[in-house]
Amino acid sequence: MVGFKVGQKVVYPNHGIGIIEQIEQKQIGAASMPFYTLRLAATNSVVLVPIANAGEVGLRSPISSGACELLLKNLADDFTPAPHDWKDRFKEFSDKMRTGDIFEVAHVLKHLTYLSHLKPLSFREQRMLERARYLVISELAAVCRQPECNITPRVEQALARACAKHERRPITAARARAASAVAGH
Repeated sequence: MVGFKVGQKVVYPNHGIGIIEQIEQKQIGAASMPFYTLRLAATNSVVLVPIANAGEVGLRSPISSGACELLLKNLADDFTPAPHDWKDRFKEFSDKMRTGDIFEVAHVLKHLTYLSHLKPLSFREQRMLERARYLVISELAAVCRQPECNITPRVEQALARACAKHERRPITAARARAASAVAGH
């Protein structure tokens, strides 16, 4: 089990960076349990996470500063197409977002960014795109100790490179069918 200290930055899946404000005992029924009191940076709201469930809910330390460049490189890499049926795609992407793994979130960001250039996203996919962008940029900003306004252009450039690489992939019969399906033919 990973132990966090008061004042430590952590990542709460699907909500981003937070700071452990305190560790306190709470009475739940007959039992007294220790909780992390976590203040989320995005909303300034407080979340109580039972210490015993911290791993289960995906509470984790932010990525290392060395992993920042790896994440940006990963964002710029080509990718395999996502499921074409929006329900399958939404389920796959929702599962990836729930893992709390920033590399999985980056995968979702890259796919949805590419799709958004091809066609308007559904309301739910647009919200997921915005959430993924926020999570990636805010974690990179916190770890690299730079303001988000410095990180955003780097993320956008990486995404543009990934989309360009994806566009240049050799056209296969499957890709041709997928392109015509996306175009609605």
